[in-house]
Amino acid sequence: MKRKKEILPYLERLRDETKIPIIYVSHAPDEVARLADHLVLMKEGNVIANGPLQETLHRADLADFFAEEAGVVINAIIGLNDKQDHLSRLDFSGGHLWVNQSTHQVGKHLRCRIMARDVSLLSEKQSNTSILNLVSVQIISITETVVPGNMLIRLNANGAILLALITQRSCRALALKIEMQVWAQIKTVSILG
Repeated sequence: MKRKKEILPYLERLRDETKIPIIYVSHAPDEVARLADHLVLMKEGNVIANGPLQETLHRADLADFFAEEAGVVINAIIGLNDKQDHLSRLDFSGGHLWVNQSTHQVGKHLRCRIMARDVSLLSEKQSNTSILNLVSVQIISITETVVPGNMLIRLNANGAILLALITQRSCRALALKIEMQVWAQIKTVSILG
């Protein structure tokens, strides 16, 4: 892990500065999310998916392939560094997200990862919560996972696609339906790089 942390920034700079294609083979979804622009998923030597990273990661039919690592990558810009609360505001097409203070300057474009397990859904906007990230979303699809009782919900946040992994009971209790407007409560956002 220590060596990976040393080499990943180098690979990012190489990708960004040279603009030459790089083939990177990995079993680690976090590395792929950090480095890839295009993703080819293979299983037993066969290609099961191939496409732009962000589009491929949010495909409901591939969520079971990622299992507990199911999530999305979004592009954001540092909109504010709040020194008082040691937070940074990330602006993206769906609104804004608060994260632990970044060392990046305001205006810096970043890639962020949001895990499906870190997204919960609300039928009404809440203000009395410790979770700072609340985004208005529309439900695109509702899919059962291979884990009994779990549902994967695909969400549209003004063009940015998010995933939520919730229980079947919660889905039923909230009476979730496709095209329904709900609120996504996002507990954790990881800045990649």
